[in-house]
Amino acid sequence: MLSLKKAGLLFLFFLIKNQLYAQQQPAQINLNTLLNRINQNAPSLITDSAAIKTRQAEAKETRYNWLPNLRLNYQADIGTNNNTAGGYFGFGIIPSNSGGRRATSNTDAALTNLGIASFDWEIYNFGAYGAQNKVAASEVNTEQNLFLRSKFQLQGYAISNYLELLRLQGLLLIQQKNIQRNEEIRRSILSLARSGVRAGVDTSIATAELSKARLNYIELANQSKQVQLQLAAISGIPAVQMVADTNAIPQLISSAPVAALPGADTVNHPLINYYQSLYETSRQRELLVKKSYNPKILLEGAAWGRGASVDNSDHFNALSDGWGFQRSNYLVGVGISYNVFDLKRRQLRLGVQKAETNYSLKTLQEQQNALVLSSGQANAELFTAQERLREIPIQLQAAEAAYRRNFSLYKNGLTNIVELDAALNILFRAETDYTNAQNAYCRALFQKSLAQNQVGSLLNLLK
Repeated sequence: MLSLKKAGLLFLFFLIKNQLYAQQQPAQINLNTLLNRINQNAPSLITDSAAIKTRQAEAKETRYNWLPNLRLNYQADIGTNNNTAGGYFGFGIIPSNSGGRRATSNTDAALTNLGIASFDWEIYNFGAYGAQNKVAASEVNTEQNLFLRSKFQLQGYAISNYLELLRLQGLLLIQQKNIQRNEEIRRSILSLARSGVRAGVDTSIATAELSKARLNYIELANQSKQVQLQLAAISGIPAVQMVADTNAIPQLISSAPVAALPGADTVNHPLINYYQSLYETSRQRELLVKKSYNPKILLEGAAWGRGASVDNSDHFNALSDGWGFQRSNYLVGVGISYNVFDLKRRQLRLGVQKAETNYSLKTLQEQQNALVLSSGQANAELFTAQERLREIPIQLQAAEAAYRRNFSLYKNGLTNIVELDAALNILFRAETDYTNAQNAYCRALFQKSLAQNQVGSLLNLLK
């Protein structure tokens, strides 16, 4: 009765321990969840999003370039009015050249005041305003496409690292099995060495192989942590919780036949759209250059009042007589302005802009060719990966059988430690090759989907 109670307590203890251990294990994160978190938290996307708002604000500012200028000016001055006749060119702020012309020099002070309201409006410039707005709108579109390109590239970066994390997780499991096999071999050798069946040197060899397996595990664990940190930095998920969903690769291999993938979507491809928008913006700038040097039709007006302590008989009265406006005037007119030498400036600037447009077009074509190449490379890699996946199970099955047979022979004294280690290494290599082949297939699948803008079709398989 007592032994039954002890057994029950031990069973309960191990059950609680296993449950606590299971609770401590972080939940696996599938690829869709990771990408959604990246879209929300990635620092580079937040920066690019802010850049869009800047471009939108600049476009709004450009839409109001048509506003006229209305300037209000007033000044009160004390000084001499001792001028002489004769014209001159003005350089910035100049004294008045009107009035005060007399036979003798007079340096008495006079008080004057002047108020001016001036209005000027470029009411028509033959399409320059429209061209400015089109360039501004095109720059907003380019910034938005830059954001989508960054998002797309970040998605590809995250997928690549996620697949690498899956590969490393698989290799860690294989290395754990390898450590367990080496421990089993070492225990068997120790037992055989104690009974005198095996030489002590076999124990040393087994210990060295076990240590090597543990060192490999440490290195793989470090690589895995580095990838976890990289994904954590762009997703906001703590690195310790960054555990890839091990069901992802079997799901992709079983549910994503290559022939079932949709065709390439080059019309809405984020990479193509960005370079297309750069090309369109450059073309709009060409039109702006053409319009910027057109004539300008101006509507101008001014009204002003003036007073002075000098009367119309050239008497210098008390300074207080200079306050207030004694004369008022207005002027309204329509004018046209054109610089003849702008013809040459327009020709030179247009040549520069056309060269930039041609560069944008060549960059767009280069990107289109790069996507075609990437898609072709992915197709070739997919074909090779499928061939590997068909062949490697044969290698893995044979390696497992060879290891079991050699281990049995070794324990019975019919083979040596060198042959057993060779069989163990062959099995380890076969398991590693199988994991790498599965990962390579999925990586090629995503490479193809990224080149053809069909990532969503694959991600739907992982929901």
